[in-house]
Amino acid sequence: MAVWRRLFVYFGLFFALSTNMVAAKPHLAVAYDAQITRDAFGVPHIYGRTDADAAYGLAYALAEDDFANIEPLVAAARGQAGILLGRQGAVFDYGRHLLGIPAIVARDYARLPADVRAVLEGYAEGLNRYAQTHPDQVRSKKIFPVSGRDIAGGIALIAPQFYGLDRVLARLSADKDPAGNKAPAGDNTPVGDNSPAGDTVPAGERGSNAIAVAPRKMSDGRTWLIANPHLPFSGAYALREAVVHSDEGLDMAGATLLGCPFLLLGHNRNLGWSITLNNPDLIDVYKLTLNAKRDQYLYDGKWLALEKRKVILPVKAGILTVNASRFVYRSVHGAVILNKQGAFAIRYAGMDSLRMVEQYYRLTKAQNWTQWQAAMDIGGIPSTNYVYADKTGRIAYVYNGLFPERKPGFDYAGVLAGDTSSNLTGAPVGFAKMPKVVDPASGFVFSANNTPFHATAPGDNLKPEDFSLLLGIEKRMTNRAWRAEELLSQAGMLTPDGLLAIKFDTAYSRNSYVGKWIGQLLEVDTRDRPDLAAAQALLKTWAWNSAGDNSANVLAELLIRSAKSANFDELAFPDAKIVLDGTVTWMLKTWGRTDFPLKSMNQLRRGGLNLAMSGGGDTLRAAVVGFDAKTKQTSVVGGDSFVMTINWDAAGQVTSQSVVPYGSSNRTGSPHYSDQISLFANQRFKPVHFEWSKVLAEGSKPYRP
Repeated sequence: MAVWRRLFVYFGLFFALSTNMVAAKPHLAVAYDAQITRDAFGVPHIYGRTDADAAYGLAYALAEDDFANIEPLVAAARGQAGILLGRQGAVFDYGRHLLGIPAIVARDYARLPADVRAVLEGYAEGLNRYAQTHPDQVRSKKIFPVSGRDIAGGIALIAPQFYGLDRVLARLSADKDPAGNKAPAGDNTPVGDNSPAGDTVPAGERGSNAIAVAPRKMSDGRTWLIANPHLPFSGAYALREAVVHSDEGLDMAGATLLGCPFLLLGHNRNLGWSITLNNPDLIDVYKLTLNAKRDQYLYDGKWLALEKRKVILPVKAGILTVNASRFVYRSVHGAVILNKQGAFAIRYAGMDSLRMVEQYYRLTKAQNWTQWQAAMDIGGIPSTNYVYADKTGRIAYVYNGLFPERKPGFDYAGVLAGDTSSNLTGAPVGFAKMPKVVDPASGFVFSANNTPFHATAPGDNLKPEDFSLLLGIEKRMTNRAWRAEELLSQAGMLTPDGLLAIKFDTAYSRNSYVGKWIGQLLEVDTRDRPDLAAAQALLKTWAWNSAGDNSANVLAELLIRSAKSANFDELAFPDAKIVLDGTVTWMLKTWGRTDFPLKSMNQLRRGGLNLAMSGGGDTLRAAVVGFDAKTKQTSVVGGDSFVMTINWDAAGQVTSQSVVPYGSSNRTGSPHYSDQISLFANQRFKPVHFEWSKVLAEGSKPYRP
């Protein structure tokens, strides 16, 4: 995920360097005890007497697998990314100050429940323990030790980026027209600028799938849940699989992100859930009226002081760490950015709050639908859809978002006047008003980064007229959503193999935006361009699928990419002839041809292995392709980053299996660096040993960090 990527450029010119050194923070060690064992695929299984012990073990195990990517995240959480990454890292640090993360943590961390703080502190201590015992891997001694406060602040910093706050900040910081709260998310280059080893995926490629099916629709009488988030395959934002247990009732298998002490999706014995990104309008921008000195703003007829605070950003400069000074601003609305067009204040879902930290934890401890709903009702997680299933056969879809209380009569999709309190948004509307589908007659729910008004069979879907337009609910339908709705609605009784076939579907729906876009491309007048006419002729032979040996596959995938980016942000399609021209010209320059099957482009590369896989940029079998300009090689770098199937039988016994694209370790010398790549390419799974006793039965030996 390309979080803050655009900001690297926009804030880079702002740093005036001085020569002060940064001191390390004092640390008080606390004793923790955890056991770690690993299954045949290296997935860490952690057992602790307390939840805090388990968090300690989880942190240590993930550091064993990928400390190189944990350290920059820890640095960003502490406001010291510039120490490791130089000016680019200082962008993270500036954003942390701009959003007021240090002040939020200082005010609210002590207010978090004691058990939540204990888990945060246990996780921090696990990272500290690894850094202490592996000093040769620590790039800067100034980063560690880290505290529970830092972990909480890091989560608060990243959470709003999932619904696009980074893009709004980048747009304002670049002096661009701030009208509208959504900047184009897509990367309209034909393939993309990601190298095979890269860890970024263009914002328009962010996605995920999730499906839950009730027993009455399954031939085996089981409740099924498929978790399928789409993130980069490697790097700081790749998902990490783990299984955690404690004597305090923490029992969960699933996946999380580095820097997070809670599993973000997966299952326990009784229930499970997955998440997908959603894109409601959760950001409001206000233009302030400033005085001549730009140190006051008009608000309800009075001039109020514009809060101005100097922040110091440590920045690596050669072998030294020096300080860059910047100013951050704030009004009653929230963070303020001054640019050439004026002063703009931003209010966004989840601002000035650490409640998402508690909510993530409570979800992992929920044992039934009532407890899970109570966790959702905390109202801390600012966005993301949830697809839920449990052993009783209940299934549900929740379009989660901290929708601000907005007042009629104002255009919250545009830029609002900042000189009045009449349009100031209030507290979130609450869980009860979030769109949700529970136990529909159809027997299934799904989410594929689409509007909540298509989450099950057409007859059971929510109705747009039942929800206020002020919520800012998205209208977007992805191709994946169209295919999920079509296939699940038509299926009748499903077999397990039939359900997996839907998950791995590689077709494009003619009812989706792709159908309209291909129609526009085929209508382009190419009489003056034989090369474009030849591409059109080739495109007419496309089978509307991202599998097989159809020679139009690559051309179609590259052409779809531009429309996919526009569709993601609910924007108009780009000019079809310009896209056709650019894509064909690029393909001819790069490869000398436009007619070859997708397997030539969809290559998994890892640990000396090179395997072809099916899948497209917006198919249920998702494959996001990156391009290395030096080698002219393409690689699949994102898409189906984690696939887990979960089911409960009639007796309530849970079974699960999973697969990741590469392996559980990011260390090149590890046997688990690429041991799942063949499974992944061939759409096969490995078992999840949920019970501690079962992984021990494999012969794994526990160890204590």
